[in-house]
Amino acid sequence: MSDLLTVQNLGMRFGGLVAVDDVSFTARAGKITSIIGPNGAGKTTLFNCLTGFYRPGSGKIKLQSHGREYELTEMSGYQIVRTAGVARTFQNIRLFPAMTVYENMLVAEHGRISTINTLNLRRYRHEVAKSRQLARSWLERMDLIPFANVRADMLPYGVQRRVEIARALCTSPVLLCLDEPAAGLNPTESEKLAHLLRRICDEFHISILLIEHDMAVVMKISDHIIVLDYGRKIAEGTSDEVRRNPDVIKAYLGDADAA
Repeated sequence: MSDLLTVQNLGMRFGGLVAVDDVSFTARAGKITSIIGPNGAGKTTLFNCLTGFYRPGSGKIKLQSHGREYELTEMSGYQIVRTAGVARTFQNIRLFPAMTVYENMLVAEHGRISTINTLNLRRYRHEVAKSRQLARSWLERMDLIPFANVRADMLPYGVQRRVEIARALCTSPVLLCLDEPAAGLNPTESEKLAHLLRRICDEFHISILLIEHDMAVVMKISDHIIVLDYGRKIAEGTSDEVRRNPDVIKAYLGDADAA
């Protein structure tokens, strides 16, 4: 497998606070790459740089997608989603509460369809039909058909998490960035989520970049793990390598000897 994402010497400051400090790593195509670290380590800031919410102060982020190389730090958030093929979810669920699950899914494609000249009625209808088919397809794949006509704010929390992931998948990404998808889930729901993410990667061939505090999920499904602490990368490797790394133990527990 080739490198899908390359982050080179990324830096991000907020005044005197260094949130991301000279971070470099790669994520391979067809794999699940996890980014872990204590609270305040810079994980979400890195995601925000990757997806166009922040413009980093230094460094480059490159993505190999659709036979081309994209420099994400030079693109808008909309272009990163629609052109490069990077989708994301957030720590806090951001569904449209008054819309049904099906309507939330259609929103993912609304931005693309709205750019089509409605005077070309035939093409417009074709694209609308294609979007509806894509939404139904992901509803089926994510076992959400029973909830299709239910308002988002009436759903159990764990189902809302699945809907948010499914909506991101409706943009047809090559890289799916998930920011703490297991947050708020009970152990049974976390186990189901881990199985789902592995299935998305292996069966649907969508690479995943994952931020997660649930170490059971991370260690079970990750092909590669990057560890941040105070904005810097302190370790990377397989689950076993990271688990035994003294710098990682120290970052999480405070003292390697005590650990």
